[in-house]
Amino acid sequence: MELSPSDLLTFLEKRARHPLSAREILSHFDLTRSERQAAVRLLKSLVREGSLIQLKGGRYSLPRQVNLVVGTVSAHRDGYGFVTRSEGKGADVFVPARFMREVMNGDRVAVRIERRGGGRPEGRVVRIVERAHRSIVGRFEGGRPFGYVVPADPRLTHDLFIPESAAMDARPGQIVVARIDVYPSRNRNPEGTVVRVLGDADDPEVEILAIAQKYGLPSEFPAELEAGADIPDRVTAEEHAGREDLRSLPLVTIDGETARDFDDAVAVRREEGGFIRLWVAIADVAHYVRENSPLDREAYERGTSVYFPGRCLPMLPEPLSNGICSLNPDRDRLAMTAEMLFDREGRRVESRFYPALIKSHARLTYGEVRDVLVHRSPEVIARYPDLAPRLEIMEDLARRLMEVRRRRGSLDFDLPEAEIVLDLRGRPDDIVRAERTIAHRLIEEFMLAANEAVATFLTEKGTPLLYRIHEEPDLEKFQAFQEFIAHFNYGLTIGEKGVDPRHLQRLLAEVEGHPEERVINHVLLRSMKQARYAAENAGHFGLAADCYCHFTSPIRRYPDLVVHRALRQVLAKGGLSEGRKRHLQRSLPEVGEHTSNRERRAMEAEREIVDLKKCQFMAERVGHEFDGIVAGVQPFGFFVELKDFFVEGLVHVSSLGDDFYHYEEDLHRLVGQNRRRIFQVGDEVRVRVAGVSQERREIDFELAGDEPGQKGKGKRKKVKPHNPEP
Repeated sequence: MELSPSDLLTFLEKRARHPLSAREILSHFDLTRSERQAAVRLLKSLVREGSLIQLKGGRYSLPRQVNLVVGTVSAHRDGYGFVTRSEGKGADVFVPARFMREVMNGDRVAVRIERRGGGRPEGRVVRIVERAHRSIVGRFEGGRPFGYVVPADPRLTHDLFIPESAAMDARPGQIVVARIDVYPSRNRNPEGTVVRVLGDADDPEVEILAIAQKYGLPSEFPAELEAGADIPDRVTAEEHAGREDLRSLPLVTIDGETARDFDDAVAVRREEGGFIRLWVAIADVAHYVRENSPLDREAYERGTSVYFPGRCLPMLPEPLSNGICSLNPDRDRLAMTAEMLFDREGRRVESRFYPALIKSHARLTYGEVRDVLVHRSPEVIARYPDLAPRLEIMEDLARRLMEVRRRRGSLDFDLPEAEIVLDLRGRPDDIVRAERTIAHRLIEEFMLAANEAVATFLTEKGTPLLYRIHEEPDLEKFQAFQEFIAHFNYGLTIGEKGVDPRHLQRLLAEVEGHPEERVINHVLLRSMKQARYAAENAGHFGLAADCYCHFTSPIRRYPDLVVHRALRQVLAKGGLSEGRKRHLQRSLPEVGEHTSNRERRAMEAEREIVDLKKCQFMAERVGHEFDGIVAGVQPFGFFVELKDFFVEGLVHVSSLGDDFYHYEEDLHRLVGQNRRRIFQVGDEVRVRVAGVSQERREIDFELAGDEPGQKGKGKRKKVKPHNPEP
């Protein structure tokens, strides 16, 4: 028999009352010689992932059987840390700074619980299970006989000492990548070697490279892939075979102004009886990226394209992503097409999928589509006289689809995002709230419809699939959310089976346009589980969809490429062979976990570069005053979003010198003890930029016009509700 991880863990859970050696554990199973060797390797892998602890003498135990917790350290810049349990159950363990000297942020550790009070448990690190970092990115500072690297991540609290001979001629102030040769101990800092000098800290390109290195994002392709020697630049006549010719169909792409990779094109036609037919043509990336090829392995490792202001780290080399796979106008391209028919109510009544030969008739921007549909611009309509009527049909269909999703309880979070406007040097010139109009929504609706149709089709065919799932939220978190919104005079019904997404949808509609809209949206989002990729279909709570996958962006998302391959095989052969099904059943769980992790990594990196650009932008405005709105309140202060720029900063409670302020948790507000001055979400305030820390990605404000003893009179101005454009 071949042991599985669950076999070993179940045995230790039920049978082992004290630590056992590998020989003692394996004696309980009937194993061949090769199976015993595989089982020993499995034991070691379970130790690496933290499911088992290996004690002195080579004995194994479940962590909790020896009063240990295994998890990942989140270090605070002040030295202490918290350990999040690997099994995901139970409170985080607080680790005081005196027990963190050998630990670095992100390390997997074993912690012994030493104190349990009414609050968070406290412990000490007894073993480092796995190091999170092999290298660090930071600022080099020179010296003799040692230099040192100050980590760019403030959660890495140890400076890395660099011997003079290992400095690679780095100059003080430059950003470098340094390998860790010796990890920190109780009595000494880590030591290392500079392996790459990225350049000067104020170079925008170096900022991108530093963040890419910090998150382990590949910034370059291997030379043999970068050259694109084996990638064609045009569709050949031989490739037309077996494809429907849709080149006469008026497909168009609709993307942002700066987009360079176009992986979807759409067309519509109004038919008798109020029906509308929709074509969604997606670049046939699977035709060019063969499974298990070097190009495929590189794409899998990256998992997703990463988008920074003014720069993209693509999943595929540019000859593919911006070339033969990009649906550029007036160029023959290969596509996988979803053709769907919708009735008057927006219900899908037909769907068909097939490989096609297409030619995009126009490259439209969101701004142009908005100008046609919203502003009715004569100039833009005259530029696209044939397309303007079709855009109106697209809007009609999009609104039908939006209504279908609304009726079933699909959630529409309208969380604003920052758009960074760069100057010619790559420096932030402006920061504005990204626009989201009907132009964006119609493309979103068409992509959602195609994704859902493909997932349904493949599931009905019995095809193992990489689903995009969003599991139902935990009841405890939603009970806390229910209490939170009650302080804003909103209610939420929680039934015996949990939360009905339609109730959440009504809440989102109710708060729209009110000052508390943003904070309620954010708290609601944090209360829900994160969407992820999985081989088992658990439905998509946020979309209120029973069956959903990602199909529409194979240029920039690896899961879409996996779905394309399955769809191509089903269409070509009518179904998958049993061997192919077994292969997918074995491999898809790992693919889902890997690509979900890569997605989270990309999101964190993208968020950090935006925060850095915001700090750079505001660093030139220290001392300037701005009007803003209180966007959130915490015990340590309140966050203010500026009206002029889409930037947020903190007014720390220590800067409020006119009174002693206490935090009323139930009402989420700060109240002055003596003068009863109140700060809560929605208040209009005027602030001064007090300071900016680019290293910590923090912006500090202080109230403008206030001097100690002369602060405000307790007056508050409420923001008037507004109705943003749909």
